[in-house]
Amino acid sequence: MLSSRALLAITSIGLASMFGATTVFASPIVGGIGGTPFLANDDGTYPANGLNSGTPPGTPVAQSLGFTFNFYGTNYTAAYINNNGNITFNAPQATFTPFAITGATGNPLIAPFFADVDTRVGPLVDFGTGTYSGHSAFAVNWPGVGYYSEHLDKTDTFQLLLVDRSDVGAGDADFYFNYGSMQWETGDASGGSGGLGGTCARAGFNNGVGTSVEIPGSGTCGALIDGGAHQLLTASNDGVPGQYLFQVRGGVVNNLPEPASLALLLTGLAGLGLTRRRRG
Repeated sequence: MLSSRALLAITSIGLASMFGATTVFASPIVGGIGGTPFLANDDGTYPANGLNSGTPPGTPVAQSLGFTFNFYGTNYTAAYINNNGNITFNAPQATFTPFAITGATGNPLIAPFFADVDTRVGPLVDFGTGTYSGHSAFAVNWPGVGYYSEHLDKTDTFQLLLVDRSDVGAGDADFYFNYGSMQWETGDASGGSGGLGGTCARAGFNNGVGTSVEIPGSGTCGALIDGGAHQLLTASNDGVPGQYLFQVRGGVVNNLPEPASLALLLTGLAGLGLTRRRRG
């Protein structure tokens, strides 16, 4: 059941569509957690080694979460922070063309927006620890990042926020996908042109041995970006536009998105108003 806040948001969007107005959404992205920046790079894992990174290579190092996270029965205290819109737990991930977040990958992954981020120009990815609602938290921020190869004509703003909930149970946590404006979905080497088309971005998570979830619109070109059928700017599974919340209890992820997402409801109400590559 949608909260009154979600219904209010939907109603305001529907009315704005009817009268031709532009609705401005408050970003759910949490500030004040992070601050450790990557070096400028393309496909790197912190501290930004990777193919054609444009910086001196560095050995990938898993970064401390600041607490223990039980993800499908395995306890993790650190994660690899990958430039291309995801974190992994067993090894770095340099892949830039998004693959389906399904099957037994062997490397647990949480991906708010798995696509070919390129920070050799423009803002850098940053991460760090802090607190959220009185709980220890770890965040990775992609603040207006561009896409391969060194494009900033379109940018994406998104965040992964992982929050300790050991107050509920040992190893329990919440993780959030938070989104601002999302304007591109593909890098040049993934079949895209101008940040669009080709093999498009995916969002979701995988425990590495076959349990996986992708949010509505994942992997569908045009769906997740601003104006899409499942635009991340307004999509939600918890009543907060631009936010997905996943509650992990006893190692199992709850609060999964349903096919009838907020984005589909928004679209309906609006209607009432009338591969690998070689780098050069």
